[in-house]
Amino acid sequence: MKAKQDRQKSYYNKRRKPLEFQVGDHVFLKVSPMTGVGRALKSRKLSPKFIGPFEVLSKNGPAAYQIALPLNLSHLHPVFHVSQLRQYVSDTSHVINIDPVQVREDLSYEVYPVRIADHRIKQLRGKEISLLKVIWNSSDEGDATWETESRMRELYPHLFM
Repeated sequence: MKAKQDRQKSYYNKRRKPLEFQVGDHVFLKVSPMTGVGRALKSRKLSPKFIGPFEVLSKNGPAAYQIALPLNLSHLHPVFHVSQLRQYVSDTSHVINIDPVQVREDLSYEVYPVRIADHRIKQLRGKEISLLKVIWNSSDEGDATWETESRMRELYPHLFM
């Protein structure tokens, strides 16, 4: 059993790169958009959302870093686990536009439906479910999800006026 555990540990450690930042480095902060219908919005396959870059002010323990947050994010606690951070490699030609995203305490932000792009009816075991393709107000134009019409009418009646 010990030999198997050691072999698995060596496989894991070959592909693992521990993240460490120095004071003064710049990092991106991971956030997740949440819709009002209670499910995470998928922007693109396997691509998480990040905001920043923010400067690392101090290292608080082996896996926690304090970062400098702007005023619009001052309600957040400034210490984050290393898993919530990604390294930013500075480039002089890179121009960063600050998005006016209001991040909540749980590192998510609210998105709202902009319009309904499509409508279809799905047949399931003799039931008909009315689905709507909803375009959300995030920065990416490709952010759209299929939602049930009854739930959308309940949460966002202004879309059906």
